Amino acid sequence: MQKELKDILPIFGVEHDCILSKQGDVTIAYEVTLPELFTLSDQEYEALHQALIKAIKILPRHTIFHKQDWFTENKYAGDFTKDDKSFLSRSSERFFNERPYLEHQCYIMLTKKPAGRKLGSSLFSNLLRRSIVPEETLKPQLLQDFLDSTGQFERILIDSGFLQLKRLTNEDLTGNGQYCGLVERYMNLQPNEHSFLLHDINFNDGVQVGNNHCQLFTLADAADLPGYCGSRINYDRYSTDKTKFSVGFASPLGQLLPCNHIFNQYIFIEDQQKAIQKLESKRLRLQSLSAYSRENTISRDATNEFLNEAIAQQRLPVKAHFNVLVWTDSKDGLKETRNMVSSALSQMDAVPKQELAGAPQIFWAGIPGNEADFPMNDSFDTFAEQACCFLNLETNYRSSISPVGIRLGDRLSGKPVHVDISDEPMQKGIVTNRNKFILGPSGSGKSFFTNHMVRSYYEQGTHIVLVDVGHSYKGLCQMVRGYYFTYDEKNPIRF
Repeated sequence: MQKELKDILPIFGVEHDCILSKQGDVTIAYEVTLPELFTLSDQEYEALHQALIKAIKILPRHTIFHKQDWFTENKYAGDFTKDDKSFLSRSSERFFNERPYLEHQCYIMLTKKPAGRKLGSSLFSNLLRRSIVPEETLKPQLLQDFLDSTGQFERILIDSGFLQLKRLTNEDLTGNGQYCGLVERYMNLQPNEHSFLLHDINFNDGVQVGNNHCQLFTLADAADLPGYCGSRINYDRYSTDKTKFSVGFASPLGQLLPCNHIFNQYIFIEDQQKAIQKLESKRLRLQSLSAYSRENTISRDATNEFLNEAIAQQRLPVKAHFNVLVWTDSKDGLKETRNMVSSALSQMDAVPKQELAGAPQIFWAGIPGNEADFPMNDSFDTFAEQACCFLNLETNYRSSISPVGIRLGDRLSGKPVHVDISDEPMQKGIVTNRNKFILGPSGSGKSFFTNHMVRSYYEQGTHIVLVDVGHSYKGLCQMVRGYYFTYDEKNPIRF
């Protein structure tokens, strides 16, 4: 049975930079700039984790926090338009041209549900039904209160110093004649905002968007979660027995997963008192049934410990759900992507689970602005502190806007990145001087690296003392010849 998308699309319209659904839900979206991968210490991961917890706790009840990370395969495009490029610059562009890498874009959607809205479940979906807008949605004061809360949320994250948030406008959400909006991108799985290809969506055999075959993997049951979670984990590839190298806890599902995928992270903030009352009723019911089964006894004790921690330590009980949507344009690649995601979940000590029957509804709830229709039976109870551990905290490397720097390669893909290793670290307070120490085996490019820095610093008029040892010592003098400095074999080069 075919349906027109305009007839079943849950989005009613976009106004005042907000998305309004046909169920009366109001959604505000932000584009987020995350810290670069492999750049945070253990203490910084913990500080960012605490900032996220503080920001989520400021949100009012009946609010949904939805973080959507897009990771799409792309290729580096060399710049051959400038005529003043040297031979080496053009050779470098040709060398890196069309090098594959993973492009990352991050969005945070905050959705306010009406107080009397019926919770979504797997039995019904707005794919099949529609309802009248609740009366609460029509009150302007409630919208203003929600905007005040989201403003505090934004300020807390920006003041942490780790994140940058940009409020998406009406054009960013809906698009115009020059680029497509966020809603359109998700419905068509567009690789970038400048694609205007419209695709059919098929739910007969899983989820298929155009030529893209999709698979959905979920973390929706507490039994499938890892026994330990934290703000960071050790990255074994760069760690040793004495030195631990940290990455975010959810990094295996983010930048370290080398395929087209969307990582959706949901945190549902409900009425705290009602949530505790439901758990109390569940505990009493399990108490009555504990004599019939040992499983009931274990569940009763776990629920009792959850309630004790919520009350004694003033924790915020929430519901959470996390899923990874991967896609490929070839059916033959489905097995490989399935193995990649299963391996990534295993690195987190989580149990991989591929969603089959419920995949269309979870995909439909991922539409920006339709978060409130998420099937709540696919979520689990936890605290805000534990839920924030599963948020993706990093992005890929970004080129510096500084005019002075050197081209380096991304650790994961080798994509060229312009890096200022002189002025920018001092401006950010990372270092207090410009001393450099270059260490590498023979033939690793120490002299080329040194020559590039010499030229950059000389153009700034900076006084430098350089020491280059080995066979490249004489080569260094030849490469910087003509820059008016004195050379003495017994002393470093001074100019």
